[in-house]
Amino acid sequence: MRPFDRRHALHLLGAGSISLGTSIGLAGGWPLAALAQEGAMPRNLLANPRFGADPFTLGVASGDPASDGFVLWTRLAPRPLEPLGGMEPRPVAVRWEVAGDARFQTLVAQGEALAHPELAHSVHVEVAGLAPDRPYWYRFRVGREESAVGRTRTLPAPGARVERLRFVAAGCQHYEQGLFTAWRHIAQEPVDFVFHYGDYIYESADHGAGPFKANGRTYDEVRRHVGGEIYTLDDYRRRYALYKSDPDLQAAHAAVPFWMSFDDHEVDNNWASDFDQDGTPPEAFAFRRAMAMQAYYEHMPLRRSAMPQGSHMQMYRGARYGDLLHAFVLDTRQYRDDQLYGDTLAPLGPEAFAQRSIMGAAQERWLYDGLAASDTRWNLIAHQVMVMNLDQRKSPAPGAVAGGTPTYSMDQWPGYMANRRRLLDCIDTHCKGNVVNVTGDAHRHYAGDLLQDEGAPGAEGKVISSEFLATSIASGADGKGDDDAYSRQVRADNPFLKATTDKRGYLLCDIIRKEWTGDLKVVDKVTKPGGKLSTYARFIIENGRPGLNRG
Repeated sequence: MRPFDRRHALHLLGAGSISLGTSIGLAGGWPLAALAQEGAMPRNLLANPRFGADPFTLGVASGDPASDGFVLWTRLAPRPLEPLGGMEPRPVAVRWEVAGDARFQTLVAQGEALAHPELAHSVHVEVAGLAPDRPYWYRFRVGREESAVGRTRTLPAPGARVERLRFVAAGCQHYEQGLFTAWRHIAQEPVDFVFHYGDYIYESADHGAGPFKANGRTYDEVRRHVGGEIYTLDDYRRRYALYKSDPDLQAAHAAVPFWMSFDDHEVDNNWASDFDQDGTPPEAFAFRRAMAMQAYYEHMPLRRSAMPQGSHMQMYRGARYGDLLHAFVLDTRQYRDDQLYGDTLAPLGPEAFAQRSIMGAAQERWLYDGLAASDTRWNLIAHQVMVMNLDQRKSPAPGAVAGGTPTYSMDQWPGYMANRRRLLDCIDTHCKGNVVNVTGDAHRHYAGDLLQDEGAPGAEGKVISSEFLATSIASGADGKGDDDAYSRQVRADNPFLKATTDKRGYLLCDIIRKEWTGDLKVVDKVTKPGGKLSTYARFIIENGRPGLNRG
């Protein structure tokens, strides 16, 4: 343990929730008694807190696992839709416990963390010093109250031989457009982690009473947002509290560790770097971005390294699952160049092939260096938007160009063709046959192969990688299935596309050393309770042989 440093302790206390370890397990902090003795405790600490309601209404979560630990999260909010969640604006000490069994007969780590009003009384505990590749159980206590129990898992030791890994990719959970039924099914999947690709909340205003429309269809009211479009820190906090009050989402968070990533709706639809979709001056938009990112951090199981600095968060990062998988989690929002052609579906003009980036130069170097050095059986690139160069010429989406002219989404990788070429060149050079891209955002399942575009130097039409794009949890309501006009047209115009369907659900990946299996899971309905789960399609990738094969 490092010697006690009062200035260091004060810095951590000011930064948010400091983890206060005990002799059973230190999670990177200092005993409360020591802090009090040194005068580092907040003078306004709320001692012996009492609550008129359960303070753990938003559940518990874990994330960003390592081989010796993970992040534990909760937020105190006895009245979650009120300012500060119904809490007094004073810091509170929250006790946490980690056990090697579900009944907590063997505690392996415990301590206390300060929940500060500056961070909405959220708690982020970075636990370390545990055994690799095994499950753990955790809970929180404050006053006389106790949280639900969560289950999490450490990563395998670096370089350890791993035979099998299972994970889920999911996101796009519009609260008004459907129930979170898929999260309940995910909570019951025996998986090692969940990759949340983004759109955890939607920033839009309440749609009002009565029926709503989604993709041209009318549905009976499911549930509603509270208030108008969100702009302030209190707005974002309340929206997260609304979403995180959902019991199915809470069940999934309590069941498995998450790798979190944000996309656009956590801030504003289709924002790109310093620009929103409304033409707001960048210096003004930066304030909204900063508030949105603070609220995002407050509600996610993220490490202190992701704590926002103004309007920026460090979100791209990697993880190794022994010798089986190297995962790269990307951020394709903060560093991208602004979308072309008014951010519509449009033909690929010369500007789309200019030296623009969807990742930014620093993140590109980090990814390409990581892929070049990777020695695992498989590599996962987990990001937000579609990589496939998908011609959507007869898409019913607003802005589509009718007729026979190919059109592409300028918010996806086709709007950044030079960056797309660099990515596929890197994969083809360094990781032949062992890279799988997992993305989301499009509110449909897509499964397809990745080829260089026909105009790329040296392009031969060969398959370089494959992509699974996970459909939405709720966005788009029940959907139409796979026999709508768009599905038929997009399959006809894109021979590399192997499957697509407009239903809600998630992607389940099952990885062994010789092959990668992807199941496109769908729920038959989300506008009513009781949606049934099924597998729409299954694809298998053989290690060393890029390309999807029907399972």
